[in-house]
Amino acid sequence: MAHSTAGAPHTDAHDRPPPAGPRRWAALALICVAQFMLVLDVTVVNVALPDMAADLDLDREALTWVVTAYTLCFGGLMLLGGRLADALGARRTLLAGLALFTTASLVTGLAQNAPMLLGGRIGQGVGAALLSPAALSVVTTAFHGAERNKALGVWSAIGGAGAAAGVVLGGALTDGPGWPWVFYVNVPVGLLLLAVLPTLVPARAPLPARLDIPGALLVTTGTAALIYGLVEAGDAGWTGAASLLPLTGAVVAYTAFVAVERASRAPLMDLRMFTRRPVLAGVFLMLVATALLISFFFLGSAYLQHVRGFSPLRTGLLFLPVAVATGVGAHVGSRLVGRIGSRPTAVAGMAVAAAGTVPLTRLPENGSVYAGLLPGFVLASLGIGAVLVTAGTTALGMVEHREAGLASGVVNTAHEVGGSIGVAVVSSVAAAGFERGSAGGFGDAFTVCAVAAAAGAVVALGLVPRGTPQQAGGPHVH
Repeated sequence: MAHSTAGAPHTDAHDRPPPAGPRRWAALALICVAQFMLVLDVTVVNVALPDMAADLDLDREALTWVVTAYTLCFGGLMLLGGRLADALGARRTLLAGLALFTTASLVTGLAQNAPMLLGGRIGQGVGAALLSPAALSVVTTAFHGAERNKALGVWSAIGGAGAAAGVVLGGALTDGPGWPWVFYVNVPVGLLLLAVLPTLVPARAPLPARLDIPGALLVTTGTAALIYGLVEAGDAGWTGAASLLPLTGAVVAYTAFVAVERASRAPLMDLRMFTRRPVLAGVFLMLVATALLISFFFLGSAYLQHVRGFSPLRTGLLFLPVAVATGVGAHVGSRLVGRIGSRPTAVAGMAVAAAGTVPLTRLPENGSVYAGLLPGFVLASLGIGAVLVTAGTTALGMVEHREAGLASGVVNTAHEVGGSIGVAVVSSVAAAGFERGSAGGFGDAFTVCAVAAAAGAVVALGLVPRGTPQQAGGPHVH
């Protein structure tokens, strides 16, 4: 998805990277701030959901879409965003995405009803899908050799930091000036970046690239229909027409997407990537791990505030050890992948996630959450962190270098889409917990998470290739 000019036989003055020195690193710092905002907005809303529901009279379905509308558009349109960065130029696409994200953040904060709120979240997701791959393209073309590895290391670290900061900042802002500030905070930052980035990021000639608009629309529509059907199942039941019709529509859209991609001369997604076992394994691990992690934030926030009466800030602070544990798990996982290989690391990570989730299946109506909830959350997050890093290193470290960009794009799409699907499923399973404020519904949802993690360990045992990836890490979006 991100293209590099490294390895070109020669360059002229136009193709050289930006001048060495502080300007290039200053550009990286600001681009990372922009990426930080995008990652932040995946988790920052979770703690604010109960206050949004109270102010705007939102039901469970609307709350679910507040989370999934963003990740759906972010993930569903990310590959198209990468192609647009090639076709229009990375700087132009980056600035367009940033402008849209900033404007949509303002609209979301000003929302007076559910349609305006969800419209703003959709706009944020589309802006993020333009900004993120374009920003990564700028990073990979501005740095070379050892400098590029260092720059990509900084970029990759943004993901864990954004998730951790999201829950705490979301709680602090919701408890303080109010939930709209969860979105307003993006506006001054976005405006500052729009003013300064054009002076630091050089314009480059666009690359010839065809745009697969039908493919992008089909895959995003199919995923939206899938999520809609999963959310509706909470009220209509899993066999009701309200859930079966959109689920059937999702199958039709995905089938059409496959047909379009096979016929296209410049497909959005090279479906042959899924015949590469490392990529298939990486996509599977990323889908399951992200679905579990985002579901934990969603369910945990709702349980703590709906059932246990926690304030948003107290909820956010309780999640801080969970976010830190995810980062620690990723660090340990990256070491283990290099020493014992991808398969044992993935299986162990999934097993630890399942073991940590088991205590959460019996959430109490009262008693100490620090004894009954936090240990399981932290243990499960350690395992999930290890799986997340294994997903990326397996997909990127076991394919040819020329395919790394495509593999990275597919795995990053799975990252966002996995979060959307996970939240949709657990929202439906926990419907009783949302409507009646009972712990039982949340316990049922965590049971689904435990089963999914255990099943993931079994599948990983057969799917993840043996051996050690040739490279640890790569140009992940986050």
